[in-house]
Amino acid sequence: MAYEGYLYYLTLTVIDWVDIFTRPVYKHILVDSLKYCQQHKGLELYAWCLMSNHLHLIAGAAEGKKLSDILRDFKKFSSKAIVKAIQEENESRKEWLLNRFSYAAANDTKTKNYKFWQEGNESKELHTNAFLEQKLQYIHQNPVVAEIVAAPEHYLYSSALNYTGQKGLLDVLLLE
Repeated sequence: MAYEGYLYYLTLTVIDWVDIFTRPVYKHILVDSLKYCQQHKGLELYAWCLMSNHLHLIAGAAEGKKLSDILRDFKKFSSKAIVKAIQEENESRKEWLLNRFSYAAANDTKTKNYKFWQEGNESKELHTNAFLEQKLQYIHQNPVVAEIVAAPEHYLYSSALNYTGQKGLLDVLLLE
């Protein structure tokens, strides 16, 4: 449960940890969806990192907005957009991916055709500066630990660049 005015460390995970964010088209759907939520839904983004099968965020909601509502809308829109892209792109894993997401939906009474995101957002309230700093470092070190890049700021799909004073793919509110 997200309470107004708090910052949260969140992890949104693809069903069965399917490695979908290995293709730029799907990554950009997520980046564009986050940008839209920032501009139109009240998402306050402090840090983020998109890995191959999950997304880490440090986020809050603008005054009068609920983070849970923003995340619900984000997940709903992005899942539909990604499934549509899978169907329309020249995707070598198309049948397998759609079957995987269709199977997950068949076991969920709330979902009709395809279930892309796992339930929940692995939400942790950031109640101390030490915990906040730990999660910020964890998010930015994720691609380094996964041996995708040698340094956090070399990874395009995170806010690490923003924290070095450069412009990243998304604007973030820097944590001091």
